[in-house]
Amino acid sequence: MKDLLDFDNLKAQIIFTNETQDEEVFHQKDLVRLFPYGLSVTGDVSRPMLLLKDEGHQYTLPVAVSPIEAGVALSQSNKTIPQSTPHRFAEMLMNSLNIEIKQAVFVEIRGAHQYLRLYISGHPQLNSLKLRADEVISFCLHMNVPVFATKNFIGRSRVMSAEVEGQIQKSQNHGPLTGKMGYLN
Repeated sequence: MKDLLDFDNLKAQIIFTNETQDEEVFHQKDLVRLFPYGLSVTGDVSRPMLLLKDEGHQYTLPVAVSPIEAGVALSQSNKTIPQSTPHRFAEMLMNSLNIEIKQAVFVEIRGAHQYLRLYISGHPQLNSLKLRADEVISFCLHMNVPVFATKNFIGRSRVMSAEVEGQIQKSQNHGPLTGKMGYLN
């Protein structure tokens, strides 16, 4: 079945109430450490949610991932099967170059995407990189990189997730969305 929403162009389709183009400013003391908790498949099976929770299970951060990222994250967490990961080469390359990712912090929501800033040591020119979370979260989990977000970011992500789910439900009931206000003819 063809996807009802084009997530790469979702910004043109959905207006998020808490969308930001600015990277979140934070202090280390404001960060909540998050751990993988599980996967949730909602109304759109092509966009599963990786659920991250803090140690006390007080905060939950839903992270929309591709089915491939979800599968990789799930297979990495299953300790009963021999480990197989597409991240092995990148891990070996980084280790051979003495490059380490010290931490990953969720810093921005743009459209239907969350962004992580990876803080790096050992690279001669970079000390951080900002990447889409759905492109790098399973790698961070594989490398045991500590993952953080502020309480504010967690709240905004939950609103974004609820709005995307609401739009998916609406489109399944009324047909695919186009533009900000209409449907396909």
